[in-house]
Amino acid sequence: MRTVIQRVSRASVTIAGTQKSGIGQGLLILLGIEPSDTRDDADWLVRKILALRIFDDADGVMNRSVVDVGGQLLVVSQFTLMASYKKGNRPSYIRAAGHGIAVPLYEYFCQSLETGLGRPVETGTFGADMAVELVNDGPVTICMDTHHKE
Repeated sequence: MRTVIQRVSRASVTIAGTQKSGIGQGLLILLGIEPSDTRDDADWLVRKILALRIFDDADGVMNRSVVDVGGQLLVVSQFTLMASYKKGNRPSYIRAAGHGIAVPLYEYFCQSLETGLGRPVETGTFGADMAVELVNDGPVTICMDTHHKE
């Protein structure tokens, strides 16, 4: 699984001109899934994301997590995170998981975040053409890949 995590002051998802979801202060999480990903990968990401200390404490030091600040989460599926650009100029998405693998894992990931956060997690719609709007706070952007843990 591959993620792009952005600390935001607000973010929203609009589909066909109608806002589906939106959050205030928190994290926008773009999620890409490949065929070899498992629930173990999702569990690892959930633990890391909920504990990631990227919000300022009283001294202005990034020392608080999204849980600590009572922040919100918005998760958007994004198969293009699995793009291969090794050959030529047109990305290949062969490494992106098909719906049979990706949808259940995406839903499991979102539910696990909800459980850990203790409140609902906002989402996009899997496979939809979405307009994602955000105000990146900082900017703070973190990329994580369960196959290349750093």
